[in-house]
Amino acid sequence: MQFWTGTAFMRTSDIIPLARMLDEAGFDGIMVSDHMIYPRELTSPYPSPTGKPMWSPETAWPDSWVQIGAMAAVTQRIRFTNAIYIAPARPLLEVAKQVSTAAALSGGRVMLGVGAGWMREEFELMGQDFGNRGSRLDEMIEALPELWRGGWVSWTGKHYRIPELMIEPHPPAPVPILCGGESPAALRRAARSCDGWVGSAYTWDEAVDKVTALSALRREYGRESSPFEIMLALREEPSLELYQRAEDLGITAIMCSPWAMFAPESGSANSGGANSGNADPEDTAGRYRAPIERFAEEILTKMV
Repeated sequence: MQFWTGTAFMRTSDIIPLARMLDEAGFDGIMVSDHMIYPRELTSPYPSPTGKPMWSPETAWPDSWVQIGAMAAVTQRIRFTNAIYIAPARPLLEVAKQVSTAAALSGGRVMLGVGAGWMREEFELMGQDFGNRGSRLDEMIEALPELWRGGWVSWTGKHYRIPELMIEPHPPAPVPILCGGESPAALRRAARSCDGWVGSAYTWDEAVDKVTALSALRREYGRESSPFEIMLALREEPSLELYQRAEDLGITAIMCSPWAMFAPESGSANSGGANSGNADPEDTAGRYRAPIERFAEEILTKMV
C-alpha cells in the first residue's frame, strides 16, 4: 500500500518544507491540484449539490508543474502526481513539454493525473474548446506517450496534428497517466485508456462500489491483468486493519492528510496557522511535522 498526501488549500510557502518532511518520513507521494483562476463572474456550475465551489476566490492554486519541479529539487525519493490536472484546458504540446521536463528533472518521479474539468471560463481564457474537452482528453491520453518517446515524434488525430519534431528533454521512462473524476465517462476513460484512477474521499462502502465498477470496466476492455493504480481517500478512522483491507480490495494508494487526522493541540509550539503574518516558511510549516511523524510511526512503519 502506498500513502500519498496533497497540497490543496495550503499556504504556498509551506509546500516546499512540507515536501521535505514527507520525503524524510517515508511517504510515497504528493498530489497537487489545479486551477488557473477564479473569475469574478463564475457561471459554470461546480459538480456539487450547491453548484458552487467550496473555496473562496482568494484561494491559491500554484501552477502544478512549477510546484512539482520545486518539490522534486528538494526531495530524493518521493513521487508526484495531480489530483487532477485539467489537461484539455491547455494545448497538447504545452502539456507534453511540462510533464516531460518535470519527469526528466525529477528522475522519473512523476505521474500525470488528468481530468476533463468543469469551469468553462478557464477553457475560454486559454483559447481551448470546452464543448469537446472529453474527446480531446481521450486523444491527449493516446498522443502524449507518443510525444514522450524521444527522437523525432509526431501525432495525427481528430483534434491534434503535430508534425515531426523533437521534444527534449523527454522522460527517462514511460510516464503513467491516471484519470480522475467520478462520472461514468471518467470511470470508463480510466479503465479503457489509463494506468490508474484518482478518486476523492469515500466511506468504505462507497470505496467498494468504485473499485467494483472499475474492475468490471477493466474486464469489459480486456485490461483486468494490466497494472492499475486506484488512489483514493477513506472517510474512516485510520488504522492498520483498515488499510490492509483496502489493499486486499485492490486499492493501491491511500490519500491522507496526517495534520487533519492528528492535529496538534492549539497553542503548541508547532501550531502556527496558515496566516501567521511574516513567519519564516519553515516555522509556519512546522505545525505539520508532528502529525506527519506520528502517522509515519503508527502506520507507515507498520504496514507490511
